[in-house]
Amino acid sequence: MNSAAFFRIEGALTKKPTWAAAAWIAANAQGVGERMARMGNVALAAPFALSGELRSGDTATRLVWSGLRGMSEDRVTVLAREYYDEYLKESVTELGEELVDQARVRKQRLVLISDNVDLVVEPLAERLGADDLICNRLEFRNQKATGRLLDPVVGATVAGQWIRQFARECQVDLDASSAYGASAADSLLLSSIGRPCAVNPNRQLRRIASAHDWPVVQGS
Repeated sequence: MNSAAFFRIEGALTKKPTWAAAAWIAANAQGVGERMARMGNVALAAPFALSGELRSGDTATRLVWSGLRGMSEDRVTVLAREYYDEYLKESVTELGEELVDQARVRKQRLVLISDNVDLVVEPLAERLGADDLICNRLEFRNQKATGRLLDPVVGATVAGQWIRQFARECQVDLDASSAYGASAADSLLLSSIGRPCAVNPNRQLRRIASAHDWPVVQGS
């Protein structure tokens, strides 16, 4: 059995939220009217992505990406890469880089988890040398985005059942593994792993970490 290091990209590695990528892509749609309509869809979804019980499921994630409906596959692909190059590429925190380096030293399998889409985060996974990337995929039909995500959808919360299935399939010892998260929605991931760590945690996760005696690391 091998050990792994599970990182939630949003929060534990980078400060860029998922909805920011969807909003930027929508804002760069062709045509002023089209941009306004798409930005409106993302704006309506953003509150669900930031608060309430919906944030812990996949409803908010589905809503955020619905604003890309009708965009051509080529344009979404180009814009996703531009977003990575301009915003996400250099947004990995120094603390995040250090934690990834420590996982490599321990020879752990590097697993990145994100509710962003593959077109945006795959380059980051390649840059960090990740062994696995668990993220969302946009549905395209006739070279057009449908505004839907392909199943299974990764929400803000990673299901414990998925973690156990991943461990069985990849022969990962969860007790010897590490997990890094930054929000209360990551608490299920952290509680499923033998060595949890809260990274720059929000208030809710800080309380949970204190109650469970989980280590907390803070960085700029």
